[in-house]
Amino acid sequence: MRLIDAETAARLLDLPGLITALREGHRAGIDAYGRVLMQTGADALLGMAAWQAGEAFGIKLASVFPGNAARGAPTIASVYVLFDGGDGTPRAVIDATPLTVRKTAADSALGADYLARRDARTLLMVGAGSQAPWMVAAHRVVRPSIDRVLIWNRTPARAAALAREIGAEAVTDLAAATGMADIICCATAADAPVLQGAWLRPGSHVDLVGAYTPQMRETDDAVVRRAHIFVDTRLYTMQDAGDISQPLASGVIGPDDIRGDLFQLVRGEVPGRQDDAEITLFKNAGGGHLDLMAARLIDARTG
Repeated sequence: MRLIDAETAARLLDLPGLITALREGHRAGIDAYGRVLMQTGADALLGMAAWQAGEAFGIKLASVFPGNAARGAPTIASVYVLFDGGDGTPRAVIDATPLTVRKTAADSALGADYLARRDARTLLMVGAGSQAPWMVAAHRVVRPSIDRVLIWNRTPARAAALAREIGAEAVTDLAAATGMADIICCATAADAPVLQGAWLRPGSHVDLVGAYTPQMRETDDAVVRRAHIFVDTRLYTMQDAGDISQPLASGVIGPDDIRGDLFQLVRGEVPGRQDDAEITLFKNAGGGHLDLMAARLIDARTG
């Protein structure tokens, strides 16, 4: 059994290679995946597992201790344990911090490869947290035509800092920036909509990464009404992601309005973007299957 530290995991998970691994993993399919959450007060333990029969299975264990922030310590720590699918023996224990941010970005980028316009040039990043630079980098892998990146954040100073770091432009008028963007990527901790459907121009693609609980939401009803909706998995997005679960519960959209998931897109079972004028939406809710695909890439490159 190998022990893979964070530096090694980061080096082995280049975004182009990881996006390819996720594409191949979705094409091959997952036999089972699920998650468990345990909490004591504000502290939590999250387990995300997945299984590819005969190949591999594993689980990511993540602790969330919000109180660590006051001490200047990380609030999230995680490891991935990968097992051989043939005999059940453990193959690797991986520091999962670099795995998590990269697989999240690669998931959205893979969706955008089927849904964003081929000639997309302007990317708007809504949110300037730790996930944001990875989202920008991953979208640029699948859309090298992107030559302008706009950054908006509730705190303008944070948008400006990220813009300097990655060579982008900080903006303060979100409505105007949305109207200029071909791809709008939202990675926020918003519990009320920040993106409005009235701002979207024809042909744009909306990528939603935040709102990972039923109470959170990054978009208003007009966004889901105007967009052709796709998700990475129905299992998590329809129940746990507020941008989909809330309008489903209120009747703004119905289950049939979700045109497909990432497995179906990759396999060609549903069409992605069909014309340059349609507005598309991809909800990224994540899942243990993505962690397994990323861990298998690490394992293959170290074995």
